[in-house]
Amino acid sequence: MSSVRVLVGTRKGAFILTSNEERQQWDVSGPHFAGWEIYHLKGSPANPDRLYAAQSTGWFGQLIQRSDDGGKTWEPVGADFTYDGAPGAHQWYDGTQHPWEFQRVWLLEPSPTDPDTVYAGVEDAALFRTHDGGKSWQELPALRAIKGELWAPGAGGMCLHTILIDPNDANRIFVAISAAGAFRTEDGGQTWRPATHGLKANWELPDPDAEIGHCVHSIAMHPSRPNVLFMQKHWDVMRSDDAGDNWYEISGNLPSDFGFPIIVHSHEPDTIYVVPIKSDSEHYPPDGKLRVYRSRSGGNEWEALTEGLPQSDCYVNVLRSAMAVDTLDSCGVYFGTTGGQVYASADSGDTWAPIVRDLPAVLSVEVQTLP
Repeated sequence: MSSVRVLVGTRKGAFILTSNEERQQWDVSGPHFAGWEIYHLKGSPANPDRLYAAQSTGWFGQLIQRSDDGGKTWEPVGADFTYDGAPGAHQWYDGTQHPWEFQRVWLLEPSPTDPDTVYAGVEDAALFRTHDGGKSWQELPALRAIKGELWAPGAGGMCLHTILIDPNDANRIFVAISAAGAFRTEDGGQTWRPATHGLKANWELPDPDAEIGHCVHSIAMHPSRPNVLFMQKHWDVMRSDDAGDNWYEISGNLPSDFGFPIIVHSHEPDTIYVVPIKSDSEHYPPDGKLRVYRSRSGGNEWEALTEGLPQSDCYVNVLRSAMAVDTLDSCGVYFGTTGGQVYASADSGDTWAPIVRDLPAVLSVEVQTLP
């Protein structure tokens, strides 16, 4: 019988939730690293018991933790994220130039084939990689050479928060940065190009068609169709059918096209999920109703999924890394909120129930489907 492991990073520790394929009863382990911010927690597809965690505090800085037994025990590994060469400067909130300064790791993306190879997206935005299980990290500096002096922080900082590796070609990688845009490499990070044509920024940028400076919140792909990308932008839900060369809007009938996460159903490449919130100044669901929206047509036509979710007086948010799917036959969908709830659906979003309540604010949710 298969099982599911849900990895939850929060403002005050990590939690590991496990269940069988029925996904009705859950065991909760944690908090691991109690009191620390866990921005991201993810397992290796090549070795599911190899987990990596990005652990951070304002007092003690950044740590990377590694587990080789599915999260039962952990050890710190390397946490030296030094920019390659002279780091230079980028735009600041007021338009002046500000020196590049490492703040924290936002995202860890293990290689699909090698448990010792992991990519890390950091703030101030840059891409790092390890080939020795996290003991040492090297920057892929060519990314910041793509007009890095024009990159600027979004409200949450200047973070590289999304890393997508093409399952058919490990040298093709997509990243997203708030607030710089989306970028693609075809040669493992030696060279990069912006992937922003068709994105609009009518309020954030002096030139709404600018190549650099878009506040991309999240990007998703289905492994069977790596040329098709879905994006939740600062405003607008977008789609590309040519690996990011061109984008077009698919917001359709959503009550708001502002939000943070976007994910794809594990078996249906045209079924996607978003969680709209009211605006960039009011980070809560429209009308105080927590609704996941699903499109089965690749966008434009959306339906509200509400059964089991609070439909009054709910003012939580769902952050960009806090939503994921499993790969069981009946696709499970999971998300965590800033109110500390983790909700699960074992039927592709038709019905929902909380796995756990009253955790610290949830920063990330990842799911492993185990044999």
